[in-house]
Amino acid sequence: MALTSHFFAYINKIRWVARWGLKRNTIPENVMEHSWDVATICHALALIRNRFYGGDIDPYYLATAALYHDVSEVITGDMPTPIKYHSPAIRDAYKSIERAAGEELVSLLPEGLQEDFARVMIEERLAPEYRELIKAADSLAALLKCRAELKAGNGEFAQASQYVEGRLKESKLPEVHYFMEVFAPSYQLTLDELMHHGDKGKGGSFVAG
Repeated sequence: MALTSHFFAYINKIRWVARWGLKRNTIPENVMEHSWDVATICHALALIRNRFYGGDIDPYYLATAALYHDVSEVITGDMPTPIKYHSPAIRDAYKSIERAAGEELVSLLPEGLQEDFARVMIEERLAPEYRELIKAADSLAALLKCRAELKAGNGEFAQASQYVEGRLKESKLPEVHYFMEVFAPSYQLTLDELMHHGDKGKGGSFVAG
C-alpha cells in the first residue's frame, strides 16, 4: 500500500493566502485565484506566440508551471512586491526562501513523482523563455486586478496600475501587447455588457439567479 502524502492537502491551503496585503482591497484575491488567472493567461500567451510569432512553446507545460508558480507561498506567505524588491539583499534572500519552500513541498510527494513535479514547481528548472512568460502573465494578472479595483472606486491601486502598465508597455514580447490589445479591455465590462456585446446590439441582458 502506498504511503499517505500530505502534498495536495498542503498546497490546497493557498486559498487562504491573501494577496495585496499592504493595500485596502475592494475585491479580495487569494493566491489560488491568482494562480488560475496566471495559468490561463500563460496558456494564451504561448498559443499567441506559436500561432502568430513563430514560437515553439508547450502551452500545457507552461500553464501547469504557472498553476504552481506561487505554491511555495503556502509556506512563505505572500510578500508584497515593494518589500520583495526593496533591495537586492531582500530579493535574493526571499528567492532562496522560495526555493527551499518549493523543494520542501516536492519532498512531500511519493519519490516516484518528485522529479515530475519539480520540473514545474522549481523555478530554476524552467527554461528562461518559460520563466519570462510566467512573469509576463503575472504582471498582466496584476494589471487586471488593479484596473478592477480602480473601476470599483478604489484609488489605492492607482499608482500600482500605472507602474505595472508602464512595465508591460515596455515589454519586448509581442504576445503581451497582443493580449493587452485584444483581450484585456473586455475585463472592464460587466456580464450584462458582455452579453449585450455578444448580441451585436440586439439588446437584452443576462440576469443570474
